[in-house]
Amino acid sequence: MSSFVCLSPDRIMLSFCSNRILRAPSSLSLGTFIEHLPTFSPSASTFRRINRKAFTTNASLSTPLIEALSPRQKEQIDLYVDTLLQWNQKMNLTAVTEKSEVMERHIDDSMAIIPPIQTYLSQYGTSFDDLKLVDVGSGAGLPGLVLAIACPGWKVTLMESMVKRCAFLEHTAGLIGLSNVRVIRGRAEDFGQDRSTREIFDVAVARAVAEMRVLAEYCLPLVRVGGLFVAAKGHDPALEVRRAEKAVSLMGASILQICSVESHGPYGQRTAIVVRKDNPTPRKYPRDPGIPARLPL
Repeated sequence: MSSFVCLSPDRIMLSFCSNRILRAPSSLSLGTFIEHLPTFSPSASTFRRINRKAFTTNASLSTPLIEALSPRQKEQIDLYVDTLLQWNQKMNLTAVTEKSEVMERHIDDSMAIIPPIQTYLSQYGTSFDDLKLVDVGSGAGLPGLVLAIACPGWKVTLMESMVKRCAFLEHTAGLIGLSNVRVIRGRAEDFGQDRSTREIFDVAVARAVAEMRVLAEYCLPLVRVGGLFVAAKGHDPALEVRRAEKAVSLMGASILQICSVESHGPYGQRTAIVVRKDNPTPRKYPRDPGIPARLPL
């Protein structure tokens, strides 16, 4: 069995997807998919307890997360990985060059954030079936494209500033056949101040983009009050999270948990940092493009 461990705030001394919409065929229903996911059940009354229920990612197509997908979804994942590796020969999308390693380091790892999203939203009575999710700094579409395949009921926005990567994302979404994906090009700081994208998303996710202090300012202005920001991080992000506590608070949010995902891969544990948006973000945030990265809060 796999393991999914949540470290409480007390334990670490602080609180651990162009505007073009593309088409897709029908897939396994989200409800059926979720029923087959490994469970993750923190205390219903408090997030300040360690929960040792577990789940693990593996390096092959036979992992529980992958096996919960329909045959069509598995084909979409396979086509995505092949396209990623083909495009990677002419542009920098990933340092990984082997298909098995992409499955291990990227696909399962991306899908691993689904259970904590489901769990924490259900704690606040939010429907899990028709989420509006934004993947900030989507790059190669990780985790956004993977989440769009696994959860076809979600409306996934892929936010990316580089033209070539946006071209890859649009090409791949069209090739796979995803009607629930749109790609928007630009910087998070600009979209965070744009009324059409500010505080409209149920969930913002980011993976391999920046440190938590910077991610908080990139992502939280995009999330509605009561929504979540989930950052995929390495095996020991406690210090990084502690340093980000001020930035998270300034954005009107609070850190709920650091959820550790046990991995059988050579790079060990991965974590998902779960942040809840409690209040509207002050209008002065995010600051102008480039400032959050140069002068983190």
